[in-house]
Parts: sequence; C-alpha cells; structure tokens
Amino acid sequence: MANVNKPSGLTPKNMISGADWDERGNLYYIDQTDTNAYYTGDPVALTGSGSADGIPAVTLGTAGNTLVGVIVGLGGVNTKGGPYVDPANLNGSLAIPATKTKGYTVLVVDDPNVIFEIQESNGPLAVTDIGLNANILYAAPANPVNVYSGVTLNATGKNTTATLNLKILGLVQRVDNALGAFAKWRVLINNHAYRAGITGV
Repeated sequence: MANVNKPSGLTPKNMISGADWDERGNLYYIDQTDTNAYYTGDPVALTGSGSADGIPAVTLGTAGNTLVGVIVGLGGVNTKGGPYVDPANLNGSLAIPATKTKGYTVLVVDDPNVIFEIQESNGPLAVTDIGLNANILYAAPANPVNVYSGVTLNATGKNTTATLNLKILGLVQRVDNALGAFAKWRVLINNHAYRAGITGV
C-alpha cells in the first residue's frame, strides 16, 4: 500500500531516552507585527526579543534556521502563568493569521531531546540516509478544515552538515508507513537553540 500524502509538520512522539513525551512545553510570543501565519506543527526560531511581559518571541522557522522548537498550542493573550486561551475566542483557534490585530502566545515543545515525526518530500529517502541531516521545507496546510502545518522534511540537500535543521533517526514503525514517497520519519531538531548541531554520519 502506498504511503498517504498527508503532511502535518513536526509531531512530538517521545524522548531520545525512550521515555514518552509528557506533553509539556513553554510559552513563547508572536508579535503583532509578524507577517507569517502559524499552525500546529510549525517549527519556530527565536527572534532575540520578547513581549512586554518578558516572554521570548519567536518567528516561523525556515530552512537552515537555528530552531527553538515546534508549536503544539495556539493561544491568545498572556495571563501571567494561567491558561493562555484567548478570552475573546474560547472555542480556540486553528491558526494564527498572517495579518494580526494583537500579539499571540503559543505553547512550544522546546526540549532538544524530543523526537518528532515528519513526512518527507522530494524523496524518497533510503535506509542509508539514516544519521544524515536535512532541512525543513515550508508549505501552507493543504487541508482548509483540519489545519495542521504543511512543513515536511526536504530530502533534497540531505547531508552531514551540522547546521541543517533535522537529524534523521529512522523510519516510523507503523503498518501504514513504508519506505518510499511520503514516508514518515523520526527526527530530532539538530540545529537547536538550546543544543549545538551535530554532524551527520
């Protein structure tokens, strides 16, 4: 059976130690002046600034960026340690728009030891690519209803270079996944803000 072409960005799965991912993350801020749209599963990078409350600011991660993590929750205003839901939109939000009328807080998985699942593009990758590094490839979500990130692992340009975004750990072991186009892979963020990038093998 062929792999399904259904990208959803980076999905946290477990820790490099083998432990389960405990669904924790940290708050980050997206400024009102930012012109990118954001979706669950999008990678982000630090901007070197922050909100008026001192929350570190992020922007959309791109190929070759030093990433800080992946968005797993979209919020509204900061409530000083409380829930980061938007009181004007208690039903939640599927996306943060490119044109913003306010700043947003987001929950980001920023632990460099979290393993993510991501779909490949421009492949297929082979088992001999395990251990190499690769960049992300940005795309907007393909599905306007179930809005998840369209980011994929770009098989073009895979290399040992330590500054590439992701480290390829292996194929996701699941009955609906196999080597070939649109395969899902286990990866670490290699070029991470909280850990130096590691050369691929």
